[in-house]
Amino acid sequence: MSKLSKLVTNKPLVLTLYFGLSLFAVVKSVLLNHIHDNYFVYKSGFINTIHQHTPFGMLRGPGHDLYHYGPVFSLLMAPFALLPDGLGVILWVMFNAWVLYIAIKHLPLKENHYVIILLICAHELMTSTANVEINPLIGGLIILSFVFIRDKKDFWAAFVIVLGVFIKLYGIVGLAFFFLSKDKLKFVSSLLFWSVVLFVLPMLISSPAYIIQTYHDWYGDLVQKNLNNIGHSLQDVSLMGLIRNIFNYRQLSNITVLVPGILLFAVWYLRVKLFDNIPYQLLLLASTLIFVIIFSSSSESPTYIIAFAGVGIWFMNLERPATTFEIGLFVFALLLTSLSPSDLFPKYIRVNYVIPYKLKALPCVLIWFKIIYEMITRKFDAGLHAKQSII
Repeated sequence: MSKLSKLVTNKPLVLTLYFGLSLFAVVKSVLLNHIHDNYFVYKSGFINTIHQHTPFGMLRGPGHDLYHYGPVFSLLMAPFALLPDGLGVILWVMFNAWVLYIAIKHLPLKENHYVIILLICAHELMTSTANVEINPLIGGLIILSFVFIRDKKDFWAAFVIVLGVFIKLYGIVGLAFFFLSKDKLKFVSSLLFWSVVLFVLPMLISSPAYIIQTYHDWYGDLVQKNLNNIGHSLQDVSLMGLIRNIFNYRQLSNITVLVPGILLFAVWYLRVKLFDNIPYQLLLLASTLIFVIIFSSSSESPTYIIAFAGVGIWFMNLERPATTFEIGLFVFALLLTSLSPSDLFPKYIRVNYVIPYKLKALPCVLIWFKIIYEMITRKFDAGLHAKQSII
């Protein structure tokens, strides 16, 4: 094993970087008394639910941000919101990082490959957690839905899918793994069960009428948010945003891009005989994690921890040795997607090109199309099926 291989698979070192970078970012914000507005926005959801005030349309936090989450999120935030802000925000950030860590750790990967994926995600995770974002949690829930279905734990797979949907609609892509389930009736019934439970649960700290009204208001809020995202300087970091800004085609409809994207995404389901093949399953997971971000007008820079987990899974799932083109795509993603928001990247290029033209999305878009190509053309080892453990 080379020195580089030993370095990138050194678990204590990688875990220190993975958790340490995020911890450093949030502790620094607490010590400087600059806790990110997002934490106060999240906290307001719990406070408003208790007092039965609408959480939508009202400016929250010192930076005057808006709340865009489902009622069940107020319960999830309760343990953190009840703590002093400094301690609450630190624990919230580390909880998000921990959920994503657990999810990646339990993927059906070769030994130590999960460690490399954590290392790949470490900087992007810091970008997300520096903004106190919820996206590491959402990414972790999507991955856990895949893991639970593979492990024939359909009841818990349904739980994390419904939880993800009821917090932030991105979680619905967990349904992409439906055909991996060995007990589809149990899976569907579990989805119905958890939908009822998580719909009712927030009523324990509010009232039925308030929660029903909040879901109605949430729908209207999301519709308005989608309209506001188009043309927003920091959002629409997506394939649609790339087209709108590079070609100055502002009138582009999301649906014009989304429908072909869904059809390409569905290519995975054509090779039915490979449904039990682990590398083929991992292609679906990587595709799902990237798809939900690059085809969303709500995507912004901190959201890309979800897509970048997909990039890491794709890269570690490649046939070895990887081609020069594949390595080039991966390095391109590291530089433009992961490093562009940081001080390691030239500020002039970031301000004048990456942000206005939504170029952070470009490497992930190219990798996603590469994944679709692999789904169609790649030859897979017929003996490597899901019933075998390769962890």
